[in-house]
Amino acid sequence: MKFPRKYTLDEIAKLINCSYVGASDFPILGMNEIHVVEPGDIVFVDHPKYYNKALESAATIVLINKDVDCPEGKALLISDDPFRDFNKLTDHFKPFKSSNVAIATDVEIGENTIIQPNCFIGNNVSIGKNCVIHANVSIYDDTIIGDNVTIHAGSVLGASAFYYKNRPEGYDQLKSGGRVIIEDNVDIGALCTIDRGVTGDTTIGTGSKLDNHIQIGHDTILGKKCLVASHTAIAGCVVVEDNVTIWGQVGVKSGITITKGTVLYAQSGLGHTTDEGKTYFGSPAIEARTFFKERAYVKKIPEILEKLKNL
Repeated sequence: MKFPRKYTLDEIAKLINCSYVGASDFPILGMNEIHVVEPGDIVFVDHPKYYNKALESAATIVLINKDVDCPEGKALLISDDPFRDFNKLTDHFKPFKSSNVAIATDVEIGENTIIQPNCFIGNNVSIGKNCVIHANVSIYDDTIIGDNVTIHAGSVLGASAFYYKNRPEGYDQLKSGGRVIIEDNVDIGALCTIDRGVTGDTTIGTGSKLDNHIQIGHDTILGKKCLVASHTAIAGCVVVEDNVTIWGQVGVKSGITITKGTVLYAQSGLGHTTDEGKTYFGSPAIEARTFFKERAYVKKIPEILEKLKNL
């Protein structure tokens, strides 16, 4: 998330009422999660396990709950609760804005686009040309949709990320201020859900096709010309490269990469980054040829045991 203007370290510290290490006029341009940070961004960290990762990241401002040595060229925001203060910044720069109309007044809708009845389209949404948005679709604030896109009935674009901190009093949600971006020539089936990024974008690439009942988690990037079959669930922060095929009822772990040309057979559970152009099956998923060889050996176990008895 980029701020509307350049802020100083002192200004941001006053917004969240915390101390800081660094020049008072140190420039701050935005805030992001660690996997998408750039110079000028704030990243937050609240666990010693991840201190070094945050301090060594591309972010130049670290919101942290310990007074540590500040790396050269960076600044620190010292907070007793970085998670809470990151939420404060999201509330300040991307506050929830209610809408009491079905289609917000600032929505941009391109030529020849059809919006069917009972749709909700939130604030600052852009929809391109020659799109068809079928009945009962909900498109949350700040979503960007390209040209020649079809979204079938009941799908939801832009719901909050499934991202919580476990506190003694209950779960505390990390607030979402990111976007959903749907590129050109994408088809989205009925009853799909595509969550917005926490601070960045969840993106569906040009020419990709989604079946019905699919979940795409926050900040996931689906590449170009991908096929995703029904009941697939892809967790947050996954990178799916171009020309990937994912068949039905596949589950994908967060934070991994599905490389170009990968095929995932139905009902697989993927928990690791794949090798380019290979086919996977099983849970946990392994290369399909290996899986089928192993199954063939398993089928021979009774025969082998019988032979051992007769020795």
